[in-house]
Amino acid sequence: MTSLKTDVVLDAKGLACPMPIVKTKKAMNGLEAGQVLEVLATDKGSKADIKAWVQSSGHQYLGTIEEGDVLKHYLRKASGEEKAERKHPNVASNDELEKKLASNENIVVVDVREAVEYVFNHIPNAISIPLGELDNRLNEFNKNDQIYVVCRTGNRSDYAAQKFAENGFTNVINVVPGMSEWTGKTNSLN
Repeated sequence: MTSLKTDVVLDAKGLACPMPIVKTKKAMNGLEAGQVLEVLATDKGSKADIKAWVQSSGHQYLGTIEEGDVLKHYLRKASGEEKAERKHPNVASNDELEKKLASNENIVVVDVREAVEYVFNHIPNAISIPLGELDNRLNEFNKNDQIYVVCRTGNRSDYAAQKFAENGFTNVINVVPGMSEWTGKTNSLN
């Protein structure tokens, strides 16, 4: 049984369309930006319905895990991070990171999205450290490593890159736009 850390679980089991969506909208309204909602549903149509609604509403559809008759949908509330200003000066595009990975150069990729986002889709060998845990885990890295930081849109990774820099790391690059438009190789649960 897969258990992913989520902020809120919504039980919509036994409900038929459109009730899972109605309840999901209501639950999302109550979440803080960036929190993850897990929706439990038995309506087979809920997968397409919820995915379409999440994308049209600007939130993030992370994925669905099927366990028996239950569909577990994972959604992340939008945080307006797409419009945030960037401050870390060293930035690379997705393409530049893809070329670096292909060159087998010795680089470290740190994915600062939530663990549930990472599980569904991540760059092979990327190290998962949710932004909230970064302070306690900086000691896992060498200050001279070439570190590429990714998130979904380049905003959380911007904060993370600044945090690395403030702690004496000299070769840290924020990857923009990050996983929202990543077309390179990935490992995923789906």
